[in-house]
Amino acid sequence: MKDGIEGIAFDLDGTLYPNYRLNVKLVPFILKEMRLLSAFGKARTIIRREQKTESFTGYSNFYEHQAEITANLLSVPPDSLKERIDRLIYKGWEPLFKKIKLFKGAKETLNALQQSGYKLGLLSDFPPETKLENLGISDGWDAILCSEHCGALKPHPLSFIELAKAMNLSCEKIMYVGNSRSYDVAGAAGAGMKTALIKSPLTPNTGKNMQKPDFSFHSYRQLYKYMID
Repeated sequence: MKDGIEGIAFDLDGTLYPNYRLNVKLVPFILKEMRLLSAFGKARTIIRREQKTESFTGYSNFYEHQAEITANLLSVPPDSLKERIDRLIYKGWEPLFKKIKLFKGAKETLNALQQSGYKLGLLSDFPPETKLENLGISDGWDAILCSEHCGALKPHPLSFIELAKAMNLSCEKIMYVGNSRSYDVAGAAGAGMKTALIKSPLTPNTGKNMQKPDFSFHSYRQLYKYMID
């Protein structure tokens, strides 16, 4: 196996499929629920800011806390907002994945990595199970986690550490593959994992101080060759 790596874990959104394929399908929702979506995004920015404090150990009530912040931003009562976020965003987007295509070679690479003896893990900032089913890649994973369920959004290392536990491996023996240097690469590296970054012409330029991945690739064939050949 490659450099002592025994497990390979993946982000989902923007990593196993191109983000634009989802964004195009979200246009009607964005136009209809722009105010909610804007507040939801701001709430998650606030949560990530809260996670930077030294005393932070994870939220035991992540979804309630997120709904409360979002409600404050919208100046609405928080009672029904958690259900609305779950219905419109978390569950509402999941059917769209039945018509989204993976990156070319992604499914074949996952199968090849597993057949080569690597454990496979997945960690997403949004609940991934139904998405994986709709994308046709729900089988073969040794661990599937959602960072919200762990009590902290990426790049906080908490969910990455929990992923390593679920895969029954130390962080040092895991390569984490993502599409974001600020969330995926920084978070995984902060937990002690090796990192790989999938890049595309649409990948935004990042500053000099951003965490650099151990490996960058443009196609899943390159990842396959790096980990197996």
